[in-house]
Amino acid sequence: MAWTGQILRVNLTAGTCVAEPLNREWAALYLGQRGLATKYLAAEIDPKIDALSPANKLIMATGPLTGTMASTGGRYSVITKSPLTGAIACSNSGGFIGNEIKMAGWDMIIFEGKSPKPVYLYLENEKAELHDASHLWGKSAWDTDHHLHNEYQDPLLRIACVGRSAEQGCLYAGVINDLHRAAGRSGVGTVMASKNLKAVAVRGTKGVGNVRDMKAFMQATNAAKAVLSGNPVTGEGLPKLGTQVLMNVINEVGAMPTRNMREVQFEGSNRISAEAMLVPRESDGKPNLVTNAACFGCTIACGRISTIDPKHYTIVNRPQYMGANGGLEYEAAWALGSDTGVDDLDALTFANFICNEDGFDPISFGSTVAAAMELYEIGAITLATTGGIEMKFGSAEALTKAAELVAKGEGFGRDLGLGSKRLCEKYGHPDLSMTVKGQEFPAYDPRGIQGMGLAYATSNRGACHLRGYTVSSEILGVPVKTDPLTTDGKPELVKAFQDATAAVDSSGLCVFTTFAWTLEDIAPQVDAACVGGWTPEKMLEMGERIWNLERKFNIDAGLTAADDTLPKRLLKDAAKTGPAKGKVNELHKMLPHYYEIRGWTADGVPTPDTLNRLSV
Repeated sequence: MAWTGQILRVNLTAGTCVAEPLNREWAALYLGQRGLATKYLAAEIDPKIDALSPANKLIMATGPLTGTMASTGGRYSVITKSPLTGAIACSNSGGFIGNEIKMAGWDMIIFEGKSPKPVYLYLENEKAELHDASHLWGKSAWDTDHHLHNEYQDPLLRIACVGRSAEQGCLYAGVINDLHRAAGRSGVGTVMASKNLKAVAVRGTKGVGNVRDMKAFMQATNAAKAVLSGNPVTGEGLPKLGTQVLMNVINEVGAMPTRNMREVQFEGSNRISAEAMLVPRESDGKPNLVTNAACFGCTIACGRISTIDPKHYTIVNRPQYMGANGGLEYEAAWALGSDTGVDDLDALTFANFICNEDGFDPISFGSTVAAAMELYEIGAITLATTGGIEMKFGSAEALTKAAELVAKGEGFGRDLGLGSKRLCEKYGHPDLSMTVKGQEFPAYDPRGIQGMGLAYATSNRGACHLRGYTVSSEILGVPVKTDPLTTDGKPELVKAFQDATAAVDSSGLCVFTTFAWTLEDIAPQVDAACVGGWTPEKMLEMGERIWNLERKFNIDAGLTAADDTLPKRLLKDAAKTGPAKGKVNELHKMLPHYYEIRGWTADGVPTPDTLNRLSV
């Protein structure tokens, strides 16, 4: 059945860890991970609660294919109510802790309440214990990981933890696992820290069994791996260049958000691209990129491992940053680079290291710094506000200083830790925040990719590329090529991507597989592993069910159709260069039809018929 059939409920207030059976009826409707954990969360909390109150819950959830031989079957998600957006939060991570949770015999862990003191969960198969973490509080994610590995003397112990940024209340802090993998968006780490939960350390030796039909599963997974290997994106582009392969591509098509999204092309993109990461440095003859890396069970290996120029100002006399660590992915390189106007590759890598070390989202951080730079440029904030930092576009020093301040929650870093929405509101210019529902934009300007504008506006967790990645179709031609500059057919395209992605996110697989796979490749793997007769059609319907459940949660939390919008800049200020020159995003042409095909009212509310049809 691929599910272990067990969940662990950890009451932090009472200090108890109790096993209980998985709700099989819900699993049949929502499969696992994103979908199933959202169902648990929606059933167990009032959506109107304060996200940082003890009444909120935090769920770490695997999918049925997590820990199996399916390619990329190492994913897990952290689900909660977001303190950044007030909406549903589901942040997905790779690395190795997802499969470790599964191999310890658990489908998910539900944390509830708040511990009276800092604690961490130690989980070894059936053994679940809460331990004092007072000695870890105030330490970075890297130091916490190092300390726990030293304490248990087990190199195979897998650790997910929060850094100092989460402890200090940064609203976009994530949960770091395996040093540089992250459930990074929407402030899930902030919720974890608010519960005085510092870390989860897991060791599983049970393996993953219960596969419904092992012979069929092996056939399906082997066939799917061949598809990945033979695809130019998953078999060549991502292993060699990582997601950074997109930097020059997106810049060329005029969809590279630049200097707080005032522009759509960045003149320095070639200096921070995947290709630039391969160029040997003058100082030591070595490139920024050391090697690629794979998460558990992954045959793509898109991860980047990098080093910083030993003579770069950020690491002189700082040996802790001289080694190899998680390098720049495209989204981080864009947010830390193009959006701030900084084209210093080593400065970007350093800022990314700091995001890894202390556990905060580089997308939200870079976008918030960009907003601060524009506020500084117009005089809304001054040197007195920033503690002496000249927050000028293009300043590598401003970027790297800001990263260290956010990590420690000091000085102007506390303002930056609010996110760009609250920062811009505080200093009187809310329109300078490039956010949807309070979450910062990813690296695709919706003036140059129209479908992404609709995907951002309607995303259930705020601005996000991974809820409906129409870039695949509009730019890369996967699975079919559509025109990025028109709105024709985009409501249907966005809905299809959103529903399919929700299904993938609930399986335990990585969404990057969908550069090569469709549900025709994924459904046979799920069906061979799980009872229930999982066809592509059933998977897609499940994705639609999840999307509507998330939407209902958000409506119950107080969000409305008024939140399905984009910043005025993207709706009013036309692109100045590139193929989209003269265009704004035409959301108004797409949104009403999107609501219609979703089976929602004109106010964006799922109708009773839609909820009944989907058994939400």
